[in-house]
Amino acid sequence: MLTPDDLEFLRRPLHGFLTVAATEPRPVWFEAADDGTIQLFTEPDALKVRRARRDPRASIVVAAPVGERERWVSIAGRVSLEPDGAHELASRLAARYWDLEDPTRRADSEAILKSDLLRLVIHPESVRRYTY
Repeated sequence: MLTPDDLEFLRRPLHGFLTVAATEPRPVWFEAADDGTIQLFTEPDALKVRRARRDPRASIVVAAPVGERERWVSIAGRVSLEPDGAHELASRLAARYWDLEDPTRRADSEAILKSDLLRLVIHPESVRRYTY
């Protein structure tokens, strides 16, 4: 469902806005996996996890930053909660979004990696896109 062009766009260090079970969107780090899923990490007691357990619907919208031509991709589908791979994902995403040569960011990343984490995986059921 995600095109190669979508995947190229989604592999940039952009923020996505996640909505779980029809709640308000939250900015998140994410990764577009080779299998076409979208992966995120979070703490197991986060509100989005509790809501996803009750209703496993989620969506994410990713938009190009100001200064680029208008473009967005919206992905909606079922979300699964995975107990494995969250720390590896967090490590990859910290390196993608932050300069880990900065001692403050490196310490922030180390603190995240010491946390109990869970991996959220969105399995796309619909993909919408816009480019102007």
